[in-house]
Amino acid sequence: MSSSDPNKLISKADKLTRLSLTRWSADWKSATLLYEQAANGFRVSKDYEKAKLAFEKASKGQEMLASPWDAAKHMESAAALAKELRNWTEVIDFYRRASELYMQCDRPQPASDSLAKAARALEDALPDDAVQLYTDACVILEDDGKEQMAFDLYRAAASIYVKLEKFTDAATFLLRLGLAADKCNARNSQCKAYLSAIIVYLYAHDLKQAEKCYNDCSQR
Repeated sequence: MSSSDPNKLISKADKLTRLSLTRWSADWKSATLLYEQAANGFRVSKDYEKAKLAFEKASKGQEMLASPWDAAKHMESAAALAKELRNWTEVIDFYRRASELYMQCDRPQPASDSLAKAARALEDALPDDAVQLYTDACVILEDDGKEQMAFDLYRAAASIYVKLEKFTDAATFLLRLGLAADKCNARNSQCKAYLSAIIVYLYAHDLKQAEKCYNDCSQR
């Protein structure tokens, strides 16, 4: 095996993080560099399972080095590989962890983006989980006062609900988009959101809610 063999790099890195009679402290700086090299090597060779594990270890290393931003980036790489492997549970876990790490950096936008990436990956396989991820991504932006950045996320969640024929939930999300647009003085987006909600109610044959929605919107 050459010195650039990713399996050998992983083995060497693992040894650097293990304590022994001759090693009283872990060398996370050197180990993390080796994990990163191994992860890229595995990814190039399309050994996605090993690449995913190496990126997990690289993320842990960056955390130990007090670099949550780089740790989040590696966790997103692991999540993308989990998507390739169709390991949906890990897709959720890894992107959520990346989001948490970005929040440690006080960076709500990439934190929200991580959850949105997970949601998009899960739309077909686990639509209910996707909606929850979109919801959580919206909340991060709402809490940061950046509702306008969440418009596409509201629409995506509503679209999933329509596909699931959960029309009341879809309309609720569209109304939520309308309220967010109102806060941002985005009148065009607000009107489109309310009109879409009315259409959804009509499609669901809920004339009472459609009329109520129309009357509520007319008063705004």
